[in-house]
Amino acid sequence: MHDLGRNEDRPRGTYSFPFEFHHIDHTHPRYVMSYHWHVEYEIIRILKGKLTVTLDEKSFVANENDVIFIHSGILHSGIPEDCVYQCIVFDMNTFLKINSACAEYIQMILHQEMMIFPHFTEEQPEILSCISSLFRAISEKRTGYELMVFGQFYHFFGLIFSNHYCLDNPTQNRKDYKRILQLKQVLEFIEKNYANPLTLQQLSASVSMSPKYFCRFFSEMTHQTPMDYLNRQRIEEACYQLAATDDSITEIAYRNGFNDLSYFIRTFKKYKGTTPGKYKRR
Repeated sequence: MHDLGRNEDRPRGTYSFPFEFHHIDHTHPRYVMSYHWHVEYEIIRILKGKLTVTLDEKSFVANENDVIFIHSGILHSGIPEDCVYQCIVFDMNTFLKINSACAEYIQMILHQEMMIFPHFTEEQPEILSCISSLFRAISEKRTGYELMVFGQFYHFFGLIFSNHYCLDNPTQNRKDYKRILQLKQVLEFIEKNYANPLTLQQLSASVSMSPKYFCRFFSEMTHQTPMDYLNRQRIEEACYQLAATDDSITEIAYRNGFNDLSYFIRTFKKYKGTTPGKYKRR
């Protein structure tokens, strides 16, 4: 699936240490993990509450202490429920640069000759312990933490292969492949155009579907309507701008596709449970 394009295209960490760490709770501007994908891999650890995760078309609930592994190019989202979670987004190719003895295993992951299980629970305590050490090292950043991060990643991959926590030679149904590609196409269209007035006709036309069929397709894939997803994206971006800039609420509303300030405030409160003004002060 990594050849289906990318949604998030930006550097992760540094060239020599390509790991990007995030700690996310209800105060984070992007608390709800909207549908997206990237060429990098990602590990998520649940610290508290629940996170409903969707990977391509499959959904599951991750609970406290669970670990989620996301392969390159996988379309994914997360709906939190009183949740605190952490993420590490990383470039798998870095493990080819520094240790040729392990390259064969890493290439099997990169070439998708095997797929690491997406969800680890208390039934795999050694995985949870390893990932706990990994996240502790990267979040605390004590002297020598880079060694700990690389070491725990190799430990994790070793546990995967030794316990066979993976699927060999995974296949993708052609119909599923096409549906995921179409969804990525419309999500990319929304990402590029969310600041402009968008109609259902324009969204459906971006994937050459009729509005009626498109609504059914989009709802089946994302469990929300196209306009609901669009407005949620606009509000998530507005949250980021409210937190990161000194721009007025009116400027931010208009910049993110809302031509009516009162409608922006109502929509914001619908998704965030508070007004833009209170959110900005917080």
